[in-house]
Amino acid sequence: MTTTPSTSRRGPGRRALAAALAAAFALTATACGDDGSGAAGQEGPGTGTITFWDNNGGVRTAVWQEIIEDFEKQHPDIEVTYVPIPSEDVQSKYDTAIAGGGLPDVGGVGAAYLANMVAQNALDPVGERIEGSSLKGKLVPGMVESVKTAGGRGDEMYTVPTSASNGVLYYRTDLFEQAGLAAPTTWDAFYTAAEKLTDAKANKFGYTIRGGSGSIAQALDAMYGQSGITEFWNGDTTTVNDPRNVAALERYVGLYKKTTPEADVNNDFKKMNAQFDSGSIAMVHHNLGSYADHVKALGKDKFAGIPNPSAADGKRVTVSNPVDGLGLFRTSKNKAAAWKFIEFAVSHESNSKWNRSAGAIPANTEAAGDPWLEEAEATKLGAQALTDGSTAIVQLPYYLPDWNKISKSENEPGFQKVLLGTMSAKDFLDTLAKQLDAAQAEWNEQFKKD
Repeated sequence: MTTTPSTSRRGPGRRALAAALAAAFALTATACGDDGSGAAGQEGPGTGTITFWDNNGGVRTAVWQEIIEDFEKQHPDIEVTYVPIPSEDVQSKYDTAIAGGGLPDVGGVGAAYLANMVAQNALDPVGERIEGSSLKGKLVPGMVESVKTAGGRGDEMYTVPTSASNGVLYYRTDLFEQAGLAAPTTWDAFYTAAEKLTDAKANKFGYTIRGGSGSIAQALDAMYGQSGITEFWNGDTTTVNDPRNVAALERYVGLYKKTTPEADVNNDFKKMNAQFDSGSIAMVHHNLGSYADHVKALGKDKFAGIPNPSAADGKRVTVSNPVDGLGLFRTSKNKAAAWKFIEFAVSHESNSKWNRSAGAIPANTEAAGDPWLEEAEATKLGAQALTDGSTAIVQLPYYLPDWNKISKSENEPGFQKVLLGTMSAKDFLDTLAKQLDAAQAEWNEQFKKD
């Protein structure tokens, strides 16, 4: 594999920021349960070939190829076969491989679908390996707690955290300045800007709404952000269909085709971001993962990324974003070599390199102190918003094995119906709530200990 390495900036740790990040990603839920069953792999010789599935293939391929090249130089007796899997396909690919065989040795495993994979006994626990490795004591505690909680098995870890992100409202500063508009820091300012920056006849729109893959998470973020509700559960009953959330979703989907392109009903983040970078869209919601791509396309002078808008009283609410990580698969026949790769990928230099490329927040505490993090404005503002007391975080129930299925395949078509006007926001949220309440009841019965 041939790539051109880039220079990773390193410098003295920024202790204050690293400490803040430790607090930023703490999740409050806890869970436990029994191990499943399945064929165990082998430690293997620690040399030879291993397979790595990238769970955001295509988007982060270049930086992973660079890290793999660095790893193979340091470990010439190990070859890494890189397989890029698009993020929208990764859970179905894993589910298919779990059922029929063909899992990789190492794979990107985000917290959103971690519980589902743990429930199928696809992953090896990694806590003891971390304790006996160079990563001991060098992972942001809040991210560690996040993946423990998301795995649904108490204190055990089933993925090594690599990065964290949070929701960002990106806006074209050049277009806002031309229109004489202030930054959309409040929801009222956001809706005003969406309307004023729309000229449909000229194919110019104030906003792009996510109607394709990944639409539910964005809709929930906008919904809770406006309603001001700060808890996902009221006891064991979800708050998603609270009347305040229904009203917030109605206002949000009301943007469709008025201040957004009609094609948004099918658009995913790649198409949305491309339109934003081209100048046909003035605002887009995504996460820190697209910050570096916007910088590459636009430079730093034509756009900015800010946390979720706040209410008129200054209160800001956002939903939690899943921590990403690397999983060691139980069926691997060369876990020793696979673990060497994970340890290398989450080391200071590699983790800093990956997160700088992605614009995300590193899981390695040394990487979290590198100077580039303060230079990446959206990342810096996102971290501050999560640590300065101005933002309430609604913790999504990643620990539910069915969470990713419910929030994607089972309800994305329903959200499209809401956009198209064939289903009401209330009916959509009532359906979603019924499924979530049932999943929570099942989880309580199987895993929760009093």
